[in-house]
Amino acid sequence: MTAERAFASVVASLVVEPGVTVGRAFHNPGLKIGAKLFAMLHRDGLVVKLPEARCRELLASGAVAPFDRGQGTPMREWVTVTQPDTHRWVSYAREALSFGREIAA
Repeated sequence: MTAERAFASVVASLVVEPGVTVGRAFHNPGLKIGAKLFAMLHRDGLVVKLPEARCRELLASGAVAPFDRGQGTPMREWVTVTQPDTHRWVSYAREALSFGREIAA
């Protein structure tokens, strides 16, 4: 499965949620809750915004990679889920949506 196909499944699953829209971020397709980005396709990975502690946990387990938008410094609350897998990607994106709703409130 390609990253584009996996991300299309993420979009189809989450765009029906209240307040979720499709947009662009860092020149990539992304999902937003209100005006806040919570997930995007970047290169061949799904990038999601999660609480910093959750990111550290996932990084320590090896489940994700750090996200660096090209400036040499990983972003604290952002990680990249590699290896396109619709089920995993939708799960992480839902988690990111939940976090996005928390911080938008």
